[in-house]
Amino acid sequence: MTGAPFAYAIRRLGEVARIRRLREAARRGRALPAALAVVTLLVTALSGWLALQVYEQRTEEQRRQDILAAARQSALNFTSLDYRHYDRDSANVLKGATGDFKDQFAAQTAELTKLVAANKSVSEGQVLEAGITRADDRSARVLVVADSKVTNTAAPQGQARTYRLQLDLVHEGGRWLTSNVEFVG
Repeated sequence: MTGAPFAYAIRRLGEVARIRRLREAARRGRALPAALAVVTLLVTALSGWLALQVYEQRTEEQRRQDILAAARQSALNFTSLDYRHYDRDSANVLKGATGDFKDQFAAQTAELTKLVAANKSVSEGQVLEAGITRADDRSARVLVVADSKVTNTAAPQGQARTYRLQLDLVHEGGRWLTSNVEFVG
């Protein structure tokens, strides 16, 4: 009889160990899906964050490109004027202008039209470089280097001129418009 209780106790211990192993396996079985769910959630959150970062970078780069394009066009319009179609050329300058700059240029257009026609002035501009010195969502400052060949009654062979311009731009109505032009350097 002494062997039977011992055998029973060993069997019982074996069953207890097996039950423990089954419980651990069940816990691991529930833990694995929970761990995978947590990892999936973290990967999804990280992917969303990275996608937002890429979107913001692209938006910022597009804004910078829009600012530079507007500044280049404004400088080109400002340095390319022809007495034969000065009305069209000055209108192009005004289309890309706003604020005080637009008001001042518009106020001088009649006088400039006479002066340009009297001298038979033709200026063919070319933008060489442009760089943003500061920018935010509503305004920007751009430095532009432009060359032009100017011909007129005093210089029929043409005269080369280099301009260094500081353009202030503002974002209005979905467009970047020039609000001020200064000759620098």
